Amino acid sequence: MTDFVTGFRTRPRQDRTLTYLADGRQPVELTHAELDRRARSVAIWLRSTGLADRPVLLLYPAGLDFLTAFLGCLYAGAVAVPAPLPMSAASRVDRVDRLIEDSGARLVLTSAAHVEALSHLSAKTFDDTSDPDLWQPAEVRPDTLAYLQYTSGSTGHPRGVEVTHGGLTHNLELFAKVSGDTPVRRIAGWLPHHHDMGLVGLLLQALHAEADLVLLSPEAVIARPIRWLRAISDHRADWTVAPDFGYSWTTRRVGDADLAELDLSCLTMAVSGAEPIRISTLNAFADRFAPAGFRRSALNPGYGLAESTLVVTCTKRGRGPTVRTFTPRSLAAGKVVLAPEGDGVPLVGCGEPDGGMAVCVVDPATTQEVQDGTIGEVMVAGPSLAAGYYRDSAATSATFITRPDGRWLRTGDLGMLFEGQLYVTGRLKELLIVNGRNLYPQDIEIAAREAHPAASNGAAFGVQDADSGEHVVLVQEMRRAAQGDPGEFAAAVLHAVTSQFGVSASIVVVKSNAVRHTTSGKVRRKHMRELFLDGSLPALHSVLTPAVAAAARTLENPHG
Repeated sequence: MTDFVTGFRTRPRQDRTLTYLADGRQPVELTHAELDRRARSVAIWLRSTGLADRPVLLLYPAGLDFLTAFLGCLYAGAVAVPAPLPMSAASRVDRVDRLIEDSGARLVLTSAAHVEALSHLSAKTFDDTSDPDLWQPAEVRPDTLAYLQYTSGSTGHPRGVEVTHGGLTHNLELFAKVSGDTPVRRIAGWLPHHHDMGLVGLLLQALHAEADLVLLSPEAVIARPIRWLRAISDHRADWTVAPDFGYSWTTRRVGDADLAELDLSCLTMAVSGAEPIRISTLNAFADRFAPAGFRRSALNPGYGLAESTLVVTCTKRGRGPTVRTFTPRSLAAGKVVLAPEGDGVPLVGCGEPDGGMAVCVVDPATTQEVQDGTIGEVMVAGPSLAAGYYRDSAATSATFITRPDGRWLRTGDLGMLFEGQLYVTGRLKELLIVNGRNLYPQDIEIAAREAHPAASNGAAFGVQDADSGEHVVLVQEMRRAAQGDPGEFAAAVLHAVTSQFGVSASIVVVKSNAVRHTTSGKVRRKHMRELFLDGSLPALHSVLTPAVAAAARTLENPHG
């Protein structure tokens, strides 16, 4: 299916099924052909509103109504704007208000069950009663805007990424290359449809690949991750996708009794992406579920971002993770050296560029390419690139740059090319430079989590002191169930960080769920830094170096 001019409509199949496993209720099913007819009816209705060429905000719970509305927008030539349903947290309500203002959406669509709750937004539910045979394809080109994918805001204010019809089609074709000679048959997953990995990697990939889809709600899987694995096992899915935290959470929360009922031998592609990939997470998942037939070779680490529609690189089916271990000193210096077996810092390869996509690594200050094995900023080129940021020309020109060899995306991610594969080490904006050494916050967070049984999520960031430079601050959760002294807990974590990285760090111990994350599970380090500086963190215990305490007071009151 490569014809972007008619959205995903080529020969929608009656024998391919989309199934939503509604928790505690009967499954909801649509065939690809039934979805196509509903979407055509929605497109006719959208055109009747006079807003078919404008952004349309989509606020839906998990399920198939969202996909019907999304395709209806594409079929009508409207610009879909997926967003989280603002029903459970004030922050989500604020986010929706910002998206409406930024996108200029004058039409908000939601499910019938949520129209009343969203009446303050004048939300409507779509009408799919029009005769679908009266639909006429919208006139679109490869560079026509298909939808706005708002970024998660892990390092700044969310921006609307302009995904084009051509870019979307190309990115979906990359998935076919990752699959190899064996097309994907059935996909099972639970990621939010307003996140690029959930939208493109699950929903739209199923349509493009003409595969069955088994969909669950994120809330149901977070509450009981066995539901995800049970869906794979019961429906014989061969493909799934999740961020690192999804695999980690599932490994910890599935018990032996549940394990006995699973058969995961059907799964040949388990894609991991959206955040730094930890080999410890992949190994733990593979070991935990090997008795249920899961094979380590089914793990497929990848790298992507919304500005490239989704995927940039991904390990091909059947290869399993590629892991290389480097000396800590060389990683800190930015020019890697392989470490002896069983020693050093392991990094996971994210695959090689393919399918017309290109990756280079540059010096962030000069954008000059660096040698393989040298850490720098990752830049990406190829047909999957977005057109830019919606109504933000300054951000577009700063991020999407033109060189003699074409148009490139500055990702803001740090990494390197080594033995042909891409290795991602962190975010440029989050890199900590302490006494001339490069430290990555996720490495500090991993060391802290492994330092004490009561440690869970953490957020590491830097605080600047005018006299002595940057200092490490760690906000570290202590599990609720843990019985112990927060002071002793803090001492154990600080000892581990100091021993491993040779730096003097500050720590703020907080209760579980205090560390904020984006919808894809990324740690919101910038936001946690802001909470630390304005004194908003409810600390169980804190140990601050004098420089950090002084710098924090100065930043809280810069005018004295």
